[in-house]
Amino acid sequence: MGRLFGTDGIRGTAVTELTCELAMHTGRAMAVVLGRRSKRRVRIIVGKDTRISSDVIESALCAGILSAGADAVLLGTVPTPAVAHLVRARTASGGVMITASHRSVGYNGLRLFSETGYRLPDDIENEIEALVYDSEGIEKAAVSSSKLGRLIHDEKAAEDYARHILSTVSTDFGGMRIAIDCANGSACSTVEKIFSRRGAQIYLLNRAPDGMNINEKCGTVNTDMLRKFVTDNKCTLGLAFDGDAGRCIAVDEKGAVVDGDRLTAIFSKDLKERGLLNKDTAVVSAMTNMGFGKFAEANGINVVTTKVGDRYILEQMIRDDYSIGGEQSGYIIFGSYASTGDGELTAVQLLSLMRRTGKRLSELAAVMERYPQVMINVRIAEKWKEAWKNISGIEELIGRHQETLGSAGRILVRESGTEPFIRVMIEGRQFDLVNRMAVEIADRIRECCPEE
Repeated sequence: MGRLFGTDGIRGTAVTELTCELAMHTGRAMAVVLGRRSKRRVRIIVGKDTRISSDVIESALCAGILSAGADAVLLGTVPTPAVAHLVRARTASGGVMITASHRSVGYNGLRLFSETGYRLPDDIENEIEALVYDSEGIEKAAVSSSKLGRLIHDEKAAEDYARHILSTVSTDFGGMRIAIDCANGSACSTVEKIFSRRGAQIYLLNRAPDGMNINEKCGTVNTDMLRKFVTDNKCTLGLAFDGDAGRCIAVDEKGAVVDGDRLTAIFSKDLKERGLLNKDTAVVSAMTNMGFGKFAEANGINVVTTKVGDRYILEQMIRDDYSIGGEQSGYIIFGSYASTGDGELTAVQLLSLMRRTGKRLSELAAVMERYPQVMINVRIAEKWKEAWKNISGIEELIGRHQETLGSAGRILVRESGTEPFIRVMIEGRQFDLVNRMAVEIADRIRECCPEE
């Protein structure tokens, strides 16, 4: 029996892996476990993204919550960070976001939050998992009809979250022409409430979710449409969100992508200049481009590097009280304002910074040189998980290529925490060289770890 919780909650193909039964049992187990720690009636808030499976998973999850005697507060379609914020604002016992964030429509997931708005601690996740897998215990957790919980609809969730985001900046955005790619996802419910209230002229792309088109050739996973729109319409900049609006990728006025590494550099430098970068430190992951380290050294900024995954960045920030952390994917955490990565918060902070400095995004992004980086995803069968690390042919090739690169480049080969892939990442100053090396390592993995 595999581990239920991954680095980003519970994930799987919708309905077949993340089944209705699993969602119901998770809701029931969460209500029971949180109830053990609370002297008041348990209330769990629930948000969802726009994928077609979110409705059925929401129904099953809420059936579990109510059947354990807890109340479920439905927020409807909202960004993941709205759930994290509103758990605290509504003084709820916990929260659940139904989403697979940047992944395609066939997947879904459950991301669980504690009453603090942070992801659930490991010990609580472990208790929930144990109860979910205890078939007798989970059945006994159901209460009698007189003790069932109630379903409550929160009609003000999107509005209250939008007000929170706008409260973090004092500048207006008058005169800015902003193209926004909503990824046919959660941002559709809040983007106008946030970006149209400070005077900006906004153009909304991929804002017609039909249940099937979330993240489809749009959003942070594909910025081609946004880049063309920005240059064709002479926009100040473009902003792309992923399916649950936890991530933000920007496009400058010239159509160049400004990824999470560069955004983290821009924000870190600005915070340091204003005396707001705690301990003069930024937290990044092992996937962060080498250019970030060069930028940090030149600007007197310390860098703390964690394992790949926003949970590890957040844990490090909480542990040592750091101000900001970020991933290349566009997942940026502002410790002063949020308990999770927040795409729309990132966007308004960027707009405010541009207005305060009077600089174009291309000027701000130039603070960091991005090294050429090649990423190849290699799909593997379940039997090769972890085992591939011990295959000498793979290890030897990686070692040989790293020796060739020396200090001018690096190689990172790792299993994805959310998908059945080995990710091969190589970066260095010579694109042709790192591209050839990445292809060779990917081919060696396929040869040594055949899918069949």
